[in-house]
Amino acid sequence: MRFALTLLAVYAVFFLISSFFDADAPETISYTQFTTQVNAGNVKEVYATGYSVEGVLKQPATDPDDNRAYTKFVTEIPVFASDEQLYQSLVGKGVQIVAESPTQGRGLFWNLVLSLLPVLLLVGLWVWIMRRGASLMGGGGLAGLGKSKAAKPVEAGKVRVNFDDVAGIDEVEAELVEIVDYLKDPAKYRRLGAKLPKGILLAGPPGTGKTLLARAVAGEANVPFFSASASEFIEMIVGVGASRVRDLFEEARKVAPSIIFIDEIDAIGRARGGASGIGGHDEREQTLNQILTEMDGFSGAEGVIVIGATNRPEVLDPALLRPGRFDRTVVVSPPDAKGRAEILKVHTRGVPLDADVSLEQLAKTSPGMTGADLANLVNEAALLAAKRGKEKVSMADFADALEKLQLGAARSIVMPEEERRRTAYHEAGHALLGMLQPGADPVRKISIIPRGRALGVTLSTPDTDRYNYDYDYLRGRIIGALGGMAAEEVVYGVITTGSESDLEQVTMIARGMVGRWGMSEKIGPLTILPSEGQPQAAPATLAAVDDEVRRIVDECYEQAVRLLKENRERLDAIVEALLEHETLDEEAAYAAAGLPRKTE
Repeated sequence: MRFALTLLAVYAVFFLISSFFDADAPETISYTQFTTQVNAGNVKEVYATGYSVEGVLKQPATDPDDNRAYTKFVTEIPVFASDEQLYQSLVGKGVQIVAESPTQGRGLFWNLVLSLLPVLLLVGLWVWIMRRGASLMGGGGLAGLGKSKAAKPVEAGKVRVNFDDVAGIDEVEAELVEIVDYLKDPAKYRRLGAKLPKGILLAGPPGTGKTLLARAVAGEANVPFFSASASEFIEMIVGVGASRVRDLFEEARKVAPSIIFIDEIDAIGRARGGASGIGGHDEREQTLNQILTEMDGFSGAEGVIVIGATNRPEVLDPALLRPGRFDRTVVVSPPDAKGRAEILKVHTRGVPLDADVSLEQLAKTSPGMTGADLANLVNEAALLAAKRGKEKVSMADFADALEKLQLGAARSIVMPEEERRRTAYHEAGHALLGMLQPGADPVRKISIIPRGRALGVTLSTPDTDRYNYDYDYLRGRIIGALGGMAAEEVVYGVITTGSESDLEQVTMIARGMVGRWGMSEKIGPLTILPSEGQPQAAPATLAAVDDEVRRIVDECYEQAVRLLKENRERLDAIVEALLEHETLDEEAAYAAAGLPRKTE
C-alpha cells in the first residue's frame, strides 16, 4: 500500500512538471482560423517549416473548438493552398516573417530531460526503498531479506530466568537438568563418548511453560540464547526462510555452546507432501528442509542445542522427530494440585498477601489451570484488591478473580422477573442433578447473574485432579448438562434457546463415548470419529454411531426429567434461594437442596 502511494506521488510530480513546461505551448488551430486571424490583421509574426506554421497573435483569440484563449499557435498549410497568395496576405497585413520559432521550443536538452524524468524518478524510488529495507532488516540491499531476524542472541547475563522460576513441573525440569550439566561441563560427557541430544521438543497445551523452560535452561547453563518463532522464517519470497535458518545456525555456532529455541515449530514443521505444497518446493517446505539439514550437520563437539516447542506434536514431520534431530520429546502437561500451589508461590513473590490466603486451597479449586492461567489469576486478584483500596490481597479477592476467570465477567442487565425465575430453574436443574448423580463433581457455585453470553452459570469442579473418565461419570455429565432443559420442561412445559451450549457439550461427550472411546456395545472398541479430520467409516457405520448417540442422550434426558420430578421440592428450594441471593456458594447450595456435601 505504501509503495502504491509513493508511486502515485511520483507520477503526480511528473504530471505537474510536464504541465509546467507545457503551459506555454502553442495552440493547434485549423488553417481556416489562421487565415481568419491573418485577414483580421491580428497576426504579429510567423515561422514556417515546410507546411507547418507557428506564430504569435497581437491580441489573444479564442479557439472555437475548445474555447481556449491563445496568443501562440501552430497550424498546417494544406497542399492545395497557394504559397504566393498566403505570402502576399501576410506581407499586406504587416506580419513579420522570421527565421526562428517564436515559441523558442524546449530544445534538445529539455526534451531529453522530460523524456528521461519518469525513468529517473522510478530508479530513485527503487534505490530509496532498497536502502530503507536494508536499514530495517540489518542487511545490505536485497541480501538483507535473507538475514535472520532472530540471529541476535540474548546474552547469558540477561537471561534472568532459572529453574527457581519454574515450578509445578518437576518431572520436566529433571529431563532438562542433564542438558544444563552438559553445557556447563561438556568434557565430562565427551570422555565417556556420550553425545548430547541434538534437539529437544517440548510438547504441551498453551500456557504450560514451554518457553519459560527453554529460557530457564539457558539461564542455568549461562550460555547465549537464540529465540525465534517459526513464523518469522516464512516470507513470500521462496528461499528467504531457508536463508534465515542458515544465518541463525551459523550465528549460534560462532558463540557455542549455545541454545536455539524455536517456538511454535509446527508452523514450518508440518508433515510434507500435503496438497499445499507444489512439488515439495514451497517456502515452508524449503525452510523445514533447511532445518533438517542444519540439525544433521551438527557434530557432538559443537555444543549447540535446539529446543522446539509446539502445541500439536502429532502434525510434525516424522523426519523432524527421528533420532539425530529432535532426539527427545518432553511432554509438558498442566500441573496437578501440588504443582499449582508451587506455581502460585512463584507468582505471588512480589504480591503482599493477607493472612487468610491459602495457596493450597486456591490450588485445589483451580483444576486444569496452567501456569499462565495461574499467573493471570494472581494478577486479576491484585487488580481487584487495588481497585478496592486494599493494602494486601485477600482470599476474597482471589475467589472473585477465580470466579471472573471461570464464569466470565458479570453483565449489568435488567431481566424481567419471569425471565429471571426461568433462568433460576434452568441453573437449579443443572445443580440438583449434579448433586444427585453418584460420582459427579461437587457443585461449587450457582449464579443467575448474567456473565458473558450466559444468563446464569453453574460451576462444578472435582476435589482432586482427574485423568481418566469412566462410562458412569460421562453419563452423569450428560444428565447434569441436560438438567437445565429438563427443568424448563418439568416446570414450564417448554424448551428455550438457553440450552444451546448445554446441547453442544452433550453431543460432544456422547459422540466421544460412542465413536472414540469404545463405550457402546453396538459399535464396539473402534475409533470411528477421530479428534481431527473426517471420519473414516462406511455410511452404515456412521448411521449406527448416530443412532447410539441418540439412544444415550434420550436415556439420559428421560432420567433427568424423572429425577427432577421426584425431587421437585428440592428444585423449588434452590430456586427460591437463588432468587433471594442471586449467587449461592457450595455450602449454601447444598443447604438449600437439603442434601449433604458430596465427598469423593
